[in-house]
Amino acid sequence: MIVLGFESSCDETGVALVDAAGHAIPRLLSHALHSQIAMHQAYGGVVPELASRDHIRRALPLTEYVIKQSNLTLADVDVVAYTRGPGLAGALLVGAGVACALAAALGKPAMGVHHLEGHLLSPFLSQDPPEFPFVALLVSGGHTQLMRVDAVGSYALLGESIDDAAGEAFDKSAKLLGLPYPGGPHLAKLAEQGDAKAFNLPRPLMHSGDLNFSFSGLKTAVLTQAKKLGDQLENRKADLAASTQAAIVEVLLKKAMSAMTLTGLKRLVVAGGVGANADLRNQLNAACAKRGIRVHYPELHLCTDNGAMIALAAGMRLQAGLEALDGAYSFDVKPRWSLAELGAKSLPSAGAA
Repeated sequence: MIVLGFESSCDETGVALVDAAGHAIPRLLSHALHSQIAMHQAYGGVVPELASRDHIRRALPLTEYVIKQSNLTLADVDVVAYTRGPGLAGALLVGAGVACALAAALGKPAMGVHHLEGHLLSPFLSQDPPEFPFVALLVSGGHTQLMRVDAVGSYALLGESIDDAAGEAFDKSAKLLGLPYPGGPHLAKLAEQGDAKAFNLPRPLMHSGDLNFSFSGLKTAVLTQAKKLGDQLENRKADLAASTQAAIVEVLLKKAMSAMTLTGLKRLVVAGGVGANADLRNQLNAACAKRGIRVHYPELHLCTDNGAMIALAAGMRLQAGLEALDGAYSFDVKPRWSLAELGAKSLPSAGAA
């Protein structure tokens, strides 16, 4: 079964093909990604209307490229999948519209996919894929969540951000430091030159007794410290970047290890854009090695939004018998869409270890 997947939830247009037949895990055949970073840099952030228009320009050329790279034809596609949500409404509508129109033209079914489920399952495309069950630390853009994952479609929420997510803390702090868009990677790069202990920044909710996150207070602390430095900020920018990153990583590390203790599981999956952060990976690797925990990540080029994770999620849901495909091509998108609507559940609150 060949699945063609489209991702257009924000500022990347991704298209990919996977083969979900005859493989325990769908096999990636080809994928292509166009980033809008250069276009949005002039504005210091994503401009939704410009993002939507660019998705329109990129979707079909990327599809042609992916088909050519796979040595298949459009006639070989069995299912066309697309990101239904969450994300920017206009951007989602572009991907959904292109996918459903193409599916209708081919006479093949279309399938909407949850963006976060794509991230959650993306490590299955790595050279070291996980096995169920595992704890997932999902750190993607505006989302920071800890989930217990027992199977495809079986997710229990352990904790989540109650305000800013980790990715937002990186990006907003970077903007306060005058770093270019997208801020997170620039802050991480600058942090390599700084002293992580230079500033005693808060670690919000680290000792809260639960597995929830909060990073808005950290952003405020960075702003306050930047104002205190005044003319000295430029000279101390690397130190402040390093201290900011250290605070975010320490909270993520503490909560992730607490989730492992709470569940008793010995396998951790880290997914989403922040999962590419080298300091986070290094500290998680060290902490997991001490505890006898296997930790899995997507390949670095699949940490950002991409079509491969959407095609993969569709393929894995089909393999698990969770989707009943039909010939309807009407669609809607869900800019706000909780994983709970896929059948996930919240576990009773428990003290963080």
